[in-house]
Amino acid sequence: QVQLVESGGDSVQAGGSLRLSCAASGFTYSSHCMAWFRQAPGKEREGVAAIGSDGSTSYTGSVKGRFTISRDNAKNTLYLQMNSLKPEDTAMYYCAAASYPILVGDYCLRVNYWGQGTQVTVSS
Repeated sequence: QVQLVESGGDSVQAGGSLRLSCAASGFTYSSHCMAWFRQAPGKEREGVAAIGSDGSTSYTGSVKGRFTISRDNAKNTLYLQMNSLKPEDTAMYYCAAASYPILVGDYCLRVNYWGQGTQVTVSS
């Protein structure tokens, strides 16, 4: 059974930091492209960061220089280190896995697994 379980979401003040984790099981994690998405109330879901099976990374413009995506293939875990958080980062954050292993442009293709999400709230 495939599972993606996010954790680490919390309420923080602007300027603070959080590290999100996503524990994966039930599929070959190391050969999947992995990504973080977020969705704020009333807005569409957007890609935040992605990392290919080869370690290449990409970020959406609003988080570049503040967020870092990483993966630990030995632990089947994906991370998102978020620094200098802003109120506009407030959203539900989702982990996703894509069967095509590497980034195509800035994206993971063929996302086929999603986590349930973890809430990040940043207050001013």
